[in-house]
Amino acid sequence: MGDITTAADESAVGTASVDSHASGASVVSARRTLQAHVGSIQQAAYVRPLQYQEGRAGNMRAIEVKNGPMRFVSMADKALDVSQLEYRGENLTFLSKPGLNGRNQFDTNGAEAQRSIMGGLFFTCGFENIGAPYTDAAGRDYPMHGRIRTTPAEHVSSDAYWNADGEYVMTISGEVREAELFGENLVMRRTISTVYGRPEIVVDDVVTNEGFRDEPLMWMYHCNFGWPLLAEGAQVIIPSRHAEPRNEDAANDATPWSEIGEPVPNKPESVYIHTLAAGEDGRSFAAVINHALGLGVSVEFDAADFPYFMQWKSVAAGDYVVGLEPANSSVHGRGYHERRGDLHTIAPGASEHKRVTFRVHEGAEALDALEQRRAKLLA
Repeated sequence: MGDITTAADESAVGTASVDSHASGASVVSARRTLQAHVGSIQQAAYVRPLQYQEGRAGNMRAIEVKNGPMRFVSMADKALDVSQLEYRGENLTFLSKPGLNGRNQFDTNGAEAQRSIMGGLFFTCGFENIGAPYTDAAGRDYPMHGRIRTTPAEHVSSDAYWNADGEYVMTISGEVREAELFGENLVMRRTISTVYGRPEIVVDDVVTNEGFRDEPLMWMYHCNFGWPLLAEGAQVIIPSRHAEPRNEDAANDATPWSEIGEPVPNKPESVYIHTLAAGEDGRSFAAVINHALGLGVSVEFDAADFPYFMQWKSVAAGDYVVGLEPANSSVHGRGYHERRGDLHTIAPGASEHKRVTFRVHEGAEALDALEQRRAKLLA
């Protein structure tokens, strides 16, 4: 981005001896330097509501965000999940064969959900179920990965502004309600934010039980990475102490879970349940990196918030994707937890908070640092 730096960039090279007056001057200088180089700030960064006009995405509301070299789109009509992430024009996420989808008749109709699950940077799974469709002993059906991902957000707002620290901040917020007559009443308040000059997206979610009984709260972020980030020679970086194959297909996959090969027609998917290492601060991460492309993307979080972590790997031709999936429940789904007697629930009036950060890493040194971070966590 040339010689233009943000206040965060400038403060990073400062010293502890800089007084508040000098620091304030630096903040003003960074802001004014950028303003001097552009007409409208939208040359460099913006938050822009939009609506799609055709096909499966017809009439879907969304919000496009540009943050310097990074661009992403949040879908207002689908839980504010992020459908696309690009960096310097390179796509980093997976889009399934049905393409960009608004809400449709396949969304919560059992396994037919595979006709509407499109991938994207992430889609939110839950809250009554994650994983495969499930029918309980009473005959009640729970759709694949739950209903929240298909629920339109309400009270949606977006903003872009200079904060007191001299940072240009872009935010999207709204609430998403999963509710049923005589049933649950769960509300997720979601805020997505990014700062100009930082190649990262912070997703901050709070779910509140506004009902009057305990409710199941299964919660997973299904994060999906695709070509050209995902290509032959790419690597999956996970500080995994143990990787348990979900089923026989994964157990029989001779390729290590961390390696990405070329697309293979009709190759079965593999899913692994990882036991993660975390730092003294409780933080952990997972990433996909591509040294040939010089790019990687990490997903970072507090390990205590996500006692389960799954990896989805498909190198099938036409379905070429890696999913990184922090969760509070197993991908084996609701029935698995019911049988074990440990289905996670939330009490009436209670709230739970989770935060996930997506970060783009550029250059050999940055990619090497991710591998070193994994080794340190596993030491």
